[in-house]
Amino acid sequence: MSTQETQVSSLPMPPERYISNYTEENIRRNRAPRPPPPPSQHEVYSMFGIQYNNDEMIRSLESQNIKRLIPIHFDRRKELKKLNHSLLVNFLDLIDFLILNPDSPRRTEKIDDLSLLFVNMHHLLNEFRPHQARETLRVMMEMQKRQRVETATRFQKHLERVRDIVNSAFSALPVLCDDDDKGNAKVKSEVDPLESNAAAKNDPSYQHDRMMCKLVDGIE
Repeated sequence: MSTQETQVSSLPMPPERYISNYTEENIRRNRAPRPPPPPSQHEVYSMFGIQYNNDEMIRSLESQNIKRLIPIHFDRRKELKKLNHSLLVNFLDLIDFLILNPDSPRRTEKIDDLSLLFVNMHHLLNEFRPHQARETLRVMMEMQKRQRVETATRFQKHLERVRDIVNSAFSALPVLCDDDDKGNAKVKSEVDPLESNAAAKNDPSYQHDRMMCKLVDGIE
């Protein structure tokens, strides 16, 4: 009995496939798909038909049954230069085989060697992905910090300008002067709150407002 093979696409589904599930009616009736839960620390998940372990972000070459051409402890910059040089040498050898003896079995071996070199180089470059992600996050945070500092600086400048305008307008106001009993001019820069309260209490509407406020306070 033959087992049925599962065909998995190498690319995600088009966005319309997901957008059609999040209509306003589906969201109102709680029919929209929920987001998947985050994987746990030791959970194994499948992506595009390949099993991944959450413990390791980048799968090792040994777990993929690929021959490792680089040592365990190494300088990535030097190893990349070595792999690049080996690619060039093997490519020149492949050209020689194609020119001198195209039917030679060494041609297939050189193609396999080039493929293995490319895989190792690709794996070595992928090991820089965590560092790249951290650097990208650091640059984004620095940009946000710089934008916030610039916004605060502009706000402070506008605040000082508004203060200057208000002070200029206040100094341009006419000065109110009253004569005292002796005929001398007396400058009044502001209204006395006690005098304003006394004048308000003598107003009949003030008493009505007080009564209405007491009634409202009693109802609450």
